[in-house]
Amino acid sequence: MAVFTDLSAFVSQPRVTSLRLSPDGTWLAATVQTVAGEPAKYVTSIWRLETAPEGAPTRLTRSAQGEGGPEFLADGSLLFASKRPAAPPRRRDDGAAQDKAAQDKLALWLLPAAGGEARQIAAPPGGVSGVSAARDLPAVVYSAAVLPAATGPADDAARRKARADAGVNAILHESGTVRYWDQDLGPDGLRLLAAPIPASEDGEPSQPRDLTPDAGRALDEQGFELTPDGSAVVTGWMVAEPAGEWRIEIVVIEVGTGSRRTLLTSAEADFAHPRVSPDGGLVVATRTERDTYDRPGDSTLVVAALSEAALSEAALSGADGGQPRDLLSGFDRLPVEVAWAPDSRSVYFTADDQGRKPVFRVDLAGGGVTSSTADDGAYDNLNPSPDGRYLYALRSAVDAPPAPVRIDLAGDSADGAALVGLNSPGAALEVPGRLEEVQATAADGTTIRGWLVLPEAARPDAPVPLLLWVHGGPQSSWNGWSWRWNPWLMAARGYAVLLPDPALSTGYGQHMMERGHGTWGANPYTDVMAITDAVIERPDIDASRTAMMGGSFGGYMANWIAGHTGRFSAIVSHAGPWALDQFNGTTDKPAYWRRVFGDPAIRPERYNENSPHLHVANIVTPMLVIHGDKDYRVPVGEALRLWADLTGRSKVARFLYFPDENHWILKPGDATVWYETVLAFLAEHVLGEQWRRPDLL
Repeated sequence: MAVFTDLSAFVSQPRVTSLRLSPDGTWLAATVQTVAGEPAKYVTSIWRLETAPEGAPTRLTRSAQGEGGPEFLADGSLLFASKRPAAPPRRRDDGAAQDKAAQDKLALWLLPAAGGEARQIAAPPGGVSGVSAARDLPAVVYSAAVLPAATGPADDAARRKARADAGVNAILHESGTVRYWDQDLGPDGLRLLAAPIPASEDGEPSQPRDLTPDAGRALDEQGFELTPDGSAVVTGWMVAEPAGEWRIEIVVIEVGTGSRRTLLTSAEADFAHPRVSPDGGLVVATRTERDTYDRPGDSTLVVAALSEAALSEAALSGADGGQPRDLLSGFDRLPVEVAWAPDSRSVYFTADDQGRKPVFRVDLAGGGVTSSTADDGAYDNLNPSPDGRYLYALRSAVDAPPAPVRIDLAGDSADGAALVGLNSPGAALEVPGRLEEVQATAADGTTIRGWLVLPEAARPDAPVPLLLWVHGGPQSSWNGWSWRWNPWLMAARGYAVLLPDPALSTGYGQHMMERGHGTWGANPYTDVMAITDAVIERPDIDASRTAMMGGSFGGYMANWIAGHTGRFSAIVSHAGPWALDQFNGTTDKPAYWRRVFGDPAIRPERYNENSPHLHVANIVTPMLVIHGDKDYRVPVGEALRLWADLTGRSKVARFLYFPDENHWILKPGDATVWYETVLAFLAEHVLGEQWRRPDLL
């Protein structure tokens, strides 16, 4: 428990962030994040985790730059991405020595299955962004950023050098989207490149073949996957539409010719996360209806056939005349992650559900949806074993950090347990308190549920202060561990923490999202207040000492609550929208906002009804405003205007500003002072302690 009272120790805990199962099913490549260097930063390395529970983890990669994105070749060799220097001196894909600017880009490396030193196999001038390997032979497709007019790696490198020599950083945009989260989009754009793997360490990196020279911005943030035989790549493909909108299709690109055909498209929905079946005949993808002004879009899984041969297997594909089939008809939850069963006859997927994120299975032959897990966990990184017996995954919970587990799909593992933990280099922490499930009833009769984190000392004769913490999203749920928003740090200092799932939360069906659609200040607010009212009636909660905090949508709710009630002693607003008419045009997703809230010049109603800034005069609660300058989802102008509105009216407030952080606070040192400042602010206004400014601020 001591780790929760020492912030430096907490932010330095090793964290398992992903898993990838080897082709033979005997081990998992896990990425593990640790703190290293001066100044301290998070660095990721790759470890070998044995699939047998008694096996000990082994570290595979070591460099100051770190390694990530593990992907296996058919022979068990491991691909990964890294900025580590090559030896001999790093080379570009065209064989020429790289310039200094390119040395900060991710290259693609290969660690042989038989062991030995890793070697660099691709180093495009714009860096590697993602990779997919064929299941049956040594073929790879990777994505890399390429300047628009570049005809190959040498030309791309020359153009980059010319820009640098001329001191040009300007970007010319010809479509609606210009930024994403914390990235400026352009001047380069992603393309898919195919190249065979050199047969030996002495082999020169081969010339890649550009499969998408006309991609433009079509591949931004899109997942892709090679077919098992390496003949085609299936990928998301963004199509520009009027008014800054984008439509996302699934396309199939032939590796041999570069020809492209559309597999899944709709005028009313977007498709994403395509996964190719192990037999190479089918593709499963998420289909998400577009949100409109009137209703939020629903999401499901669809399956489509890649070939005429696959269509003949109607019992497997469920295809009707080549049309994709909805696999989750009547299933009122939103699929998140998808993985094929090894026999290509069923699909595993995760979905938020009542404050958990279980694993579900759906049979393609129409067998319905069944659950493969039955605990309070939140699962991701699904890896079915080749024999279909086990499913390997990362499991977390509100009270447990992510850890690798083996799920016995038959439910009769040798030790009698269907769920077995694997030895891991990640932190296994004992939390300082206990977790309870709570609920309340909203005015319209809807059940509002959440988690209540309680310190060990909480009891009726010693009630503790309450911290209400609203999640981001808003389509999200408190259902797993969070290193960035960790309630146990608060519990270690004596606070109870309420983690509610109000209207707009996922895991409660489409109706729960409809209840708050376009009306953020209505049911989401009253839901939060209803469950807070229920919790403060508990004898182990001190109703006279309460505070509220939130980030992103939770930051919006902090801003809204500040202008609508004085019941809290302190409010912390991190990266929250403040003036919605302003936010509409500066966020990285303006088209989405126009779709849901309307054009403020034509339909201002929702902006006027839901914008927190219109209620600044009512604020009486001390506020801590927090924002990162590189936040493009909720631009820093929201915090600047909130700060100006508060100080201009002599409200009690402080502003914690991070010039080089984004929507999240990612550096270990910055994360530490984030928590130090929040805790000091709460201690001052909730506990009545003297304000203590963090030493490094």
